[in-house]
Amino acid sequence: MTDLWIAPEQLFDGQNLHNGLAVRVVDGRVTDLAPAPKDAHRLKGCLTPGYVDLQVNGGGGVLLNSTPTRQGIEIIAEAHRRFGTVAIMPTVITDEPDVLDQAADAAITAIDLEDIVGLHIEGPHISQVRRGTHNGAFVRALDDRTLNTVSRLRQHGVTVMITVAPEAATPAQIGALTELGAIVSIGHTNATAEEVEAAIKAGATGATHLFNAMSPMTGRAPGAVGAIINSHVRSGIICDGHHVDDRMIRLAMRARPAEDLMFLVSDAMATVGGPDHFDLYGQGVHLEDGRLINAEGNLAGAHVTQAEGVARLVQHVGATLQEALRMAITTPSALVGLAERARIVGQRSRDLIVISADLSDTRAFVDATAELLAKDAAE
Repeated sequence: MTDLWIAPEQLFDGQNLHNGLAVRVVDGRVTDLAPAPKDAHRLKGCLTPGYVDLQVNGGGGVLLNSTPTRQGIEIIAEAHRRFGTVAIMPTVITDEPDVLDQAADAAITAIDLEDIVGLHIEGPHISQVRRGTHNGAFVRALDDRTLNTVSRLRQHGVTVMITVAPEAATPAQIGALTELGAIVSIGHTNATAEEVEAAIKAGATGATHLFNAMSPMTGRAPGAVGAIINSHVRSGIICDGHHVDDRMIRLAMRARPAEDLMFLVSDAMATVGGPDHFDLYGQGVHLEDGRLINAEGNLAGAHVTQAEGVARLVQHVGATLQEALRMAITTPSALVGLAERARIVGQRSRDLIVISADLSDTRAFVDATAELLAKDAAE
Protein backbone atom coordinates (compact mmCIF):
# COMPACT_ATOMS: atom_id res chain seq x y z
CA MET A 1 0.00 0.00 0.00
CA THR A 2 1.24 3.49 -0.84
CA ASP A 3 0.33 6.38 1.46
CA LEU A 4 1.93 9.78 1.01
CA TRP A 5 1.28 13.50 1.24
CA ILE A 6 2.05 15.76 -1.73
CA ALA A 7 2.16 19.54 -1.28
CA PRO A 8 2.03 21.49 -4.56
CA GLU A 9 2.83 25.19 -4.77
CA GLN A 10 -0.79 25.81 -5.67
CA LEU A 11 -3.88 23.60 -5.68
CA PHE A 12 -7.21 24.00 -7.49
CA ASP A 13 -9.92 22.07 -5.67
CA GLY A 14 -12.58 22.48 -8.36
CA GLN A 15 -13.83 25.76 -6.95
CA ASN A 16 -10.93 27.80 -5.63
CA LEU A 17 -7.17 28.14 -5.97
CA HIS A 18 -5.24 27.54 -2.74
CA ASN A 19 -1.74 27.88 -1.35
CA GLY A 20 -0.39 25.77 1.48
CA LEU A 21 -2.61 22.72 1.03
CA ALA A 22 -1.56 19.14 0.42
CA VAL A 23 -3.27 15.99 -0.81
CA ARG A 24 -3.01 12.57 0.75
CA VAL A 25 -2.71 9.87 -1.90
CA VAL A 26 -3.50 6.29 -0.90
CA ASP A 27 -3.14 3.57 -3.52
CA GLY A 28 -3.59 5.90 -6.47
CA ARG A 29 -6.51 7.93 -5.15
CA VAL A 30 -6.76 11.21 -3.23
CA THR A 31 -8.34 10.59 0.17
CA ASP A 32 -7.71 13.85 2.04
CA LEU A 33 -7.05 17.54 1.52
CA ALA A 34 -5.47 19.48 4.38
CA PRO A 35 -2.79 22.02 5.34
CA ALA A 36 0.54 20.59 4.27
CA PRO A 37 2.23 18.48 6.99
CA LYS A 38 5.97 18.98 7.56
CA ASP A 39 6.88 15.67 5.98
CA ALA A 40 4.90 16.27 2.77
CA HIS A 41 6.73 15.97 -0.53
CA ARG A 42 6.95 19.42 -2.11
CA LEU A 43 5.81 19.64 -5.72
CA LYS A 44 6.36 22.58 -8.05
CA GLY A 45 3.41 23.89 -10.04
CA CYS A 46 -0.36 23.85 -9.65
CA LEU A 47 -2.17 20.59 -8.94
CA THR A 48 -5.66 20.40 -10.42
CA PRO A 49 -8.21 17.93 -11.74
CA GLY A 50 -7.63 17.24 -15.43
CA TYR A 51 -9.43 19.21 -18.12
CA VAL A 52 -12.92 18.39 -19.39
CA ASP A 53 -13.75 19.10 -23.05
CA LEU A 54 -17.30 18.86 -24.38
CA GLN A 55 -16.48 19.47 -28.06
CA VAL A 56 -13.82 17.18 -29.47
CA ASN A 57 -14.13 16.29 -33.15
CA GLY A 58 -10.90 14.34 -33.29
CA GLY A 59 -7.33 13.77 -32.21
CA GLY A 60 -4.40 11.46 -32.78
CA GLY A 61 -4.99 11.54 -36.53
CA VAL A 62 -8.59 10.35 -36.13
CA LEU A 63 -11.79 12.26 -36.86
CA LEU A 64 -14.96 10.84 -35.31
CA ASN A 65 -16.98 11.41 -38.51
CA SER A 66 -14.46 9.37 -40.48
CA THR A 67 -13.92 6.69 -37.83
CA PRO A 68 -17.17 6.40 -35.85
CA THR A 69 -16.07 3.39 -33.81
CA ARG A 70 -15.12 2.57 -30.24
CA GLN A 71 -11.49 2.29 -31.34
CA GLY A 72 -11.67 5.71 -32.95
CA ILE A 73 -13.04 7.19 -29.73
CA GLU A 74 -10.27 5.54 -27.71
CA ILE A 75 -7.57 6.99 -29.99
CA ILE A 76 -9.09 10.47 -29.77
CA ALA A 77 -9.31 10.31 -25.97
CA GLU A 78 -5.74 9.09 -25.61
CA ALA A 79 -4.44 11.89 -27.83
CA HIS A 80 -6.08 14.54 -25.64
CA ARG A 81 -5.05 12.90 -22.37
CA ARG A 82 -1.43 13.50 -23.36
CA PHE A 83 -2.18 17.22 -23.10
CA GLY A 84 -4.01 17.12 -19.78
CA THR A 85 -7.60 16.58 -20.94
CA VAL A 86 -8.85 13.54 -19.05
CA ALA A 87 -12.54 13.63 -20.00
CA ILE A 88 -13.97 14.34 -23.44
CA MET A 89 -17.27 14.38 -25.25
CA PRO A 90 -16.52 13.04 -28.75
CA THR A 91 -18.34 15.17 -31.30
CA VAL A 92 -19.94 14.06 -34.55
CA ILE A 93 -20.70 16.91 -36.94
CA THR A 94 -23.19 17.22 -39.80
CA ASP A 95 -23.02 14.19 -42.08
CA GLU A 96 -25.11 11.44 -43.62
CA PRO A 97 -27.70 9.96 -41.24
CA ASP A 98 -25.83 6.64 -41.22
CA VAL A 99 -22.74 8.35 -39.83
CA LEU A 100 -24.70 9.66 -36.86
CA ASP A 101 -26.11 6.18 -36.25
CA GLN A 102 -22.61 4.70 -36.35
CA ALA A 103 -21.31 7.36 -33.96
CA ALA A 104 -24.21 6.57 -31.62
CA ASP A 105 -23.37 2.87 -31.76
CA ALA A 106 -19.75 3.70 -30.97
CA ALA A 107 -20.73 5.88 -28.01
CA ILE A 108 -22.88 3.08 -26.62
CA THR A 109 -20.04 0.57 -26.87
CA ALA A 110 -17.66 3.10 -25.30
CA ILE A 111 -19.83 3.82 -22.26
CA ASP A 112 -17.42 1.90 -20.02
CA LEU A 113 -14.47 4.14 -20.98
CA GLU A 114 -13.85 6.52 -18.07
CA ASP A 115 -12.40 9.23 -20.34
CA ILE A 116 -15.69 9.49 -22.26
CA VAL A 117 -18.55 11.57 -20.83
CA GLY A 118 -21.07 11.17 -23.65
CA LEU A 119 -21.66 12.13 -27.27
CA HIS A 120 -21.99 15.62 -28.73
CA ILE A 121 -24.17 15.70 -31.84
CA GLU A 122 -23.28 18.96 -33.62
CA GLY A 123 -25.68 19.19 -36.53
CA PRO A 124 -27.12 18.36 -39.01
CA HIS A 125 -30.06 20.35 -37.65
CA ILE A 126 -28.47 23.74 -38.16
CA SER A 127 -28.68 26.83 -40.36
CA GLN A 128 -27.46 26.70 -43.94
CA VAL A 129 -26.38 30.31 -43.60
CA ARG A 130 -24.30 29.62 -40.47
CA ARG A 131 -23.15 26.08 -41.23
CA GLY A 132 -19.44 26.99 -41.23
CA THR A 133 -17.36 24.04 -42.41
CA HIS A 134 -20.34 21.66 -42.12
CA ASN A 135 -21.43 20.18 -45.44
CA GLY A 136 -24.63 21.93 -46.56
CA ALA A 137 -25.77 18.86 -48.48
CA PHE A 138 -26.52 17.10 -45.19
CA VAL A 139 -28.14 20.00 -43.31
CA ARG A 140 -31.79 19.30 -42.52
CA ALA A 141 -34.53 20.08 -40.03
CA LEU A 142 -34.74 18.00 -36.88
CA ASP A 143 -36.58 14.77 -37.59
CA ASP A 144 -37.79 11.58 -35.97
CA ARG A 145 -34.67 9.68 -37.01
CA THR A 146 -32.46 11.89 -34.85
CA LEU A 147 -34.98 11.94 -32.01
CA ASN A 148 -34.98 8.15 -32.09
CA THR A 149 -31.18 8.07 -32.07
CA VAL A 150 -31.07 10.38 -29.05
CA SER A 151 -33.68 8.22 -27.33
CA ARG A 152 -31.61 5.10 -27.98
CA LEU A 153 -28.48 6.75 -26.58
CA ARG A 154 -30.29 7.84 -23.44
CA GLN A 155 -31.79 4.38 -22.95
CA HIS A 156 -28.23 3.05 -22.82
CA GLY A 157 -27.20 5.73 -20.31
CA VAL A 158 -25.15 7.84 -22.71
CA THR A 159 -25.12 11.56 -21.93
CA VAL A 160 -26.08 13.51 -25.06
CA MET A 161 -25.42 17.10 -26.01
CA ILE A 162 -27.07 18.11 -29.27
CA THR A 163 -26.38 21.37 -31.08
CA VAL A 164 -29.39 22.70 -32.97
CA ALA A 165 -30.37 25.96 -34.59
CA PRO A 166 -33.75 27.29 -33.39
CA GLU A 167 -34.81 27.71 -37.01
CA ALA A 168 -34.17 23.98 -37.61
CA ALA A 169 -36.06 22.66 -34.59
CA THR A 170 -39.43 23.66 -33.20
CA PRO A 171 -39.85 24.52 -29.49
CA ALA A 172 -41.85 21.32 -29.16
CA GLN A 173 -38.96 19.28 -30.56
CA ILE A 174 -36.50 21.03 -28.25
CA GLY A 175 -38.84 20.18 -25.39
CA ALA A 176 -38.92 16.56 -26.53
CA LEU A 177 -35.13 16.40 -26.54
CA THR A 178 -34.92 17.80 -23.02
CA GLU A 179 -37.55 15.33 -21.84
CA LEU A 180 -35.28 12.58 -23.12
CA GLY A 181 -32.56 14.01 -20.91
CA ALA A 182 -30.47 15.52 -23.72
CA ILE A 183 -28.60 18.78 -23.26
CA VAL A 184 -29.82 21.06 -26.04
CA SER A 185 -27.19 23.56 -27.14
CA ILE A 186 -27.96 26.47 -29.46
CA GLY A 187 -25.47 26.88 -32.27
CA HIS A 188 -24.79 27.26 -35.98
CA THR A 189 -27.76 29.57 -36.12
CA ASN A 190 -28.92 32.69 -37.90
CA ALA A 191 -31.85 33.07 -35.51
CA THR A 192 -33.13 36.30 -34.07
CA ALA A 193 -32.80 37.00 -30.37
CA GLU A 194 -36.50 36.25 -29.98
CA GLU A 195 -36.12 32.84 -31.61
CA VAL A 196 -33.17 32.02 -29.36
CA GLU A 197 -35.11 33.12 -26.29
CA ALA A 198 -37.99 30.85 -27.35
CA ALA A 199 -35.56 27.93 -27.67
CA ILE A 200 -34.22 28.61 -24.18
CA LYS A 201 -37.75 28.76 -22.81
CA ALA A 202 -38.42 25.41 -24.48
CA GLY A 203 -35.51 23.83 -22.64
CA ALA A 204 -32.18 24.66 -24.30
CA THR A 205 -29.52 25.03 -21.60
CA GLY A 206 -26.34 25.45 -23.63
CA ALA A 207 -24.74 27.32 -26.49
CA THR A 208 -22.12 26.02 -28.90
CA HIS A 209 -18.89 28.01 -29.47
CA LEU A 210 -20.20 31.51 -28.71
CA PHE A 211 -19.70 34.05 -31.53
CA ASN A 212 -18.74 31.42 -34.10
CA ALA A 213 -21.47 30.47 -36.61
CA MET A 214 -24.05 32.71 -34.91
CA SER A 215 -26.05 35.75 -35.94
CA PRO A 216 -24.04 38.65 -34.51
CA MET A 217 -25.02 41.24 -31.94
CA THR A 218 -25.80 44.74 -33.21
CA GLY A 219 -27.33 47.82 -31.61
CA ARG A 220 -30.87 47.13 -32.78
CA ALA A 221 -30.76 43.38 -33.28
CA PRO A 222 -29.12 41.38 -30.45
CA GLY A 223 -29.08 38.24 -32.60
CA ALA A 224 -28.09 34.86 -31.21
CA VAL A 225 -24.90 36.25 -29.66
CA GLY A 226 -26.69 38.96 -27.71
CA ALA A 227 -29.50 36.67 -26.58
CA ILE A 228 -27.06 34.04 -25.32
CA ILE A 229 -24.83 36.52 -23.50
CA ASN A 230 -27.90 37.94 -21.74
CA SER A 231 -29.20 34.49 -20.81
CA HIS A 232 -28.30 32.00 -18.10
CA VAL A 233 -27.40 29.17 -20.48
CA ARG A 234 -23.88 27.81 -20.23
CA SER A 235 -21.91 28.66 -23.33
CA GLY A 236 -18.82 27.05 -24.79
CA ILE A 237 -16.16 29.24 -26.36
CA ILE A 238 -12.99 28.52 -28.34
CA CYS A 239 -9.90 30.38 -27.12
CA ASP A 240 -7.19 29.83 -29.72
CA GLY A 241 -6.54 33.36 -30.97
CA HIS A 242 -8.23 32.58 -34.29
CA HIS A 243 -11.89 31.79 -33.73
CA VAL A 244 -12.70 34.67 -31.38
CA ASP A 245 -10.79 37.85 -30.68
CA ASP A 246 -9.44 37.87 -27.14
CA ARG A 247 -11.18 41.19 -26.47
CA MET A 248 -14.54 39.69 -27.37
CA ILE A 249 -13.98 36.79 -24.99
CA ARG A 250 -13.18 39.27 -22.23
CA LEU A 251 -16.30 41.27 -23.07
CA ALA A 252 -18.53 38.19 -22.99
CA MET A 253 -17.09 37.00 -19.68
CA ARG A 254 -17.80 40.38 -18.10
CA ALA A 255 -21.27 40.65 -19.60
CA ARG A 256 -22.77 37.33 -18.48
CA PRO A 257 -25.43 37.73 -15.78
CA ALA A 258 -23.85 35.21 -13.38
CA GLU A 259 -20.62 33.34 -12.75
CA ASP A 260 -19.76 29.98 -14.29
CA LEU A 261 -21.80 30.43 -17.46
CA MET A 262 -18.80 30.22 -19.79
CA PHE A 263 -16.80 27.08 -20.46
CA LEU A 264 -13.80 26.35 -22.61
CA VAL A 265 -13.98 23.99 -25.57
CA SER A 266 -11.25 23.04 -28.01
CA ASP A 267 -13.37 22.12 -31.06
CA ALA A 268 -10.25 20.07 -31.78
CA MET A 269 -9.75 18.16 -34.97
CA ALA A 270 -7.60 15.15 -35.87
CA THR A 271 -4.39 17.22 -35.91
CA VAL A 272 -4.17 17.44 -32.09
CA GLY A 273 -1.61 14.78 -31.31
CA GLY A 274 -1.62 13.75 -34.98
CA PRO A 275 -0.50 14.77 -38.50
CA ASP A 276 -0.94 18.36 -39.71
CA HIS A 277 -3.67 17.43 -42.19
CA PHE A 278 -6.76 15.25 -42.56
CA ASP A 279 -9.74 14.70 -44.84
CA LEU A 280 -13.21 16.05 -44.13
CA TYR A 281 -16.07 15.24 -46.49
CA GLY A 282 -13.50 13.87 -48.93
CA GLN A 283 -11.56 17.14 -49.10
CA GLY A 284 -8.27 18.05 -47.51
CA VAL A 285 -7.93 20.23 -44.42
CA HIS A 286 -4.46 21.44 -43.50
CA LEU A 287 -2.77 23.35 -40.70
CA GLU A 288 -1.51 26.79 -41.64
CA ASP A 289 -0.07 29.20 -39.04
CA GLY A 290 -2.07 27.55 -36.28
CA ARG A 291 -5.33 27.62 -38.27
CA LEU A 292 -7.06 24.65 -39.86
CA ILE A 293 -8.08 25.62 -43.39
CA ASN A 294 -10.52 23.69 -45.60
CA ALA A 295 -10.77 23.61 -49.37
CA GLU A 296 -12.90 26.79 -49.33
CA GLY A 297 -10.24 28.66 -47.37
CA ASN A 298 -12.37 28.77 -44.22
CA LEU A 299 -11.71 27.67 -40.67
CA ALA A 300 -12.44 23.96 -40.20
CA GLY A 301 -12.41 23.28 -36.49
CA ALA A 302 -9.44 24.09 -34.28
CA HIS A 303 -5.92 22.92 -33.61
CA VAL A 304 -5.75 23.68 -29.90
CA THR A 305 -5.76 21.85 -26.57
CA GLN A 306 -7.56 22.79 -23.39
CA ALA A 307 -4.16 23.44 -21.81
CA GLU A 308 -3.38 26.01 -24.50
CA GLY A 309 -6.84 27.53 -24.09
CA VAL A 310 -6.33 27.94 -20.35
CA ALA A 311 -2.95 29.59 -20.91
CA ARG A 312 -4.43 32.00 -23.42
CA LEU A 313 -7.35 32.86 -21.14
CA VAL A 314 -4.86 33.91 -18.47
CA GLN A 315 -2.12 35.46 -20.56
CA HIS A 316 -4.14 37.19 -23.31
CA VAL A 317 -7.75 37.46 -22.20
CA GLY A 318 -6.98 38.57 -18.66
CA ALA A 319 -8.77 35.84 -16.72
CA THR A 320 -7.39 34.70 -13.39
CA LEU A 321 -6.05 31.14 -13.26
CA GLN A 322 -8.97 30.24 -11.00
CA GLU A 323 -11.47 31.58 -13.56
CA ALA A 324 -9.73 29.75 -16.41
CA LEU A 325 -9.67 26.46 -14.53
CA ARG A 326 -13.34 26.74 -13.65
CA MET A 327 -14.04 27.29 -17.36
CA ALA A 328 -11.99 24.25 -18.37
CA ILE A 329 -13.05 21.89 -15.58
CA THR A 330 -15.82 22.97 -13.21
CA THR A 331 -18.45 24.42 -15.53
CA PRO A 332 -18.33 21.73 -18.24
CA SER A 333 -18.41 19.02 -15.57
CA ALA A 334 -21.51 20.59 -14.03
CA LEU A 335 -23.24 20.91 -17.40
CA VAL A 336 -23.03 17.18 -18.06
CA GLY A 337 -23.96 16.23 -14.49
CA LEU A 338 -20.49 15.09 -13.45
CA ALA A 339 -19.53 17.59 -10.76
CA GLU A 340 -17.28 14.97 -9.18
CA ARG A 341 -14.91 15.34 -12.15
CA ALA A 342 -13.96 18.75 -10.77
CA ARG A 343 -13.16 17.58 -7.23
CA ILE A 344 -9.77 16.72 -5.81
CA VAL A 345 -10.81 14.43 -2.95
CA GLY A 346 -11.86 11.05 -4.30
CA GLN A 347 -10.15 11.63 -7.62
CA ARG A 348 -7.84 9.04 -9.12
CA SER A 349 -4.24 10.17 -9.34
CA ARG A 350 -4.25 9.46 -13.07
CA ASP A 351 -6.98 12.05 -13.59
CA LEU A 352 -5.02 14.88 -11.95
CA ILE A 353 -2.53 17.14 -13.70
CA VAL A 354 0.23 19.54 -12.73
CA ILE A 355 0.56 22.89 -14.50
CA SER A 356 3.82 24.84 -14.48
CA ALA A 357 3.83 28.38 -13.08
CA ASP A 358 4.13 29.92 -16.55
CA LEU A 359 1.36 27.59 -17.89
CA SER A 360 3.66 26.31 -20.63
CA ASP A 361 3.90 22.74 -19.36
CA THR A 362 1.20 20.28 -18.32
CA ARG A 363 2.12 16.92 -16.83
CA ALA A 364 0.20 13.97 -15.50
CA PHE A 365 0.23 14.01 -11.70
CA VAL A 366 1.37 10.38 -11.58
CA ASP A 367 4.43 11.21 -13.68
CA ALA A 368 5.22 14.34 -11.68
CA THR A 369 4.88 12.36 -8.43
CA ALA A 370 7.19 9.59 -9.64
CA GLU A 371 9.85 12.14 -10.57
CA LEU A 372 9.44 13.92 -7.23
CA LEU A 373 9.76 10.75 -5.17
CA ALA A 374 12.83 9.65 -7.11
CA LYS A 375 14.42 13.06 -6.54
CA ASP A 376 13.59 13.08 -2.82
CA ALA A 377 14.95 9.55 -2.43
CA ALA A 378 18.21 10.54 -4.12
CA GLU A 379 18.62 13.46 -1.74
